[in-house]
Formats: sequence, C-alpha cells, structure tokens
Amino acid sequence: MEVYHMAHKKLGRPTDNPKRVQVTVRLDEGSLKILDEYCEESGLSRAEAIRVGIGKLKK
Repeated sequence: MEVYHMAHKKLGRPTDNPKRVQVTVRLDEGSLKILDEYCEESGLSRAEAIRVGIGKLKK
C-alpha cells in the first residue's frame, strides 16, 4: 500500500475537510465490481464510497 501526502496547494472549491492523503490499493475484479455497483446505486464516486466503507469500520 502506498500513501502520498499532498504537499502543494491545489486550486478548487474551498472545503472544511481537505483530503491531503492519497492511498493506492489493488483490487481483484470481484471487489471492483462490488465497488462500482455500489457507486452506481448510491451516486457516489469511488473515493466517496471507500470513505463511507472506512467510516463503517469505526462503528
């Protein structure tokens, strides 16, 4: 797993919760299909859906 810290300031909309850490993972085809189906059903991006899943780990 690779973790990147975003060092430079980007242009874009201001946010109260900046995402400064980038994580790269490898998925098998089955996991990717599950993720993409969830994204389509919920209207979320892959990144947003993964953050939802991580939030559920805390509960």
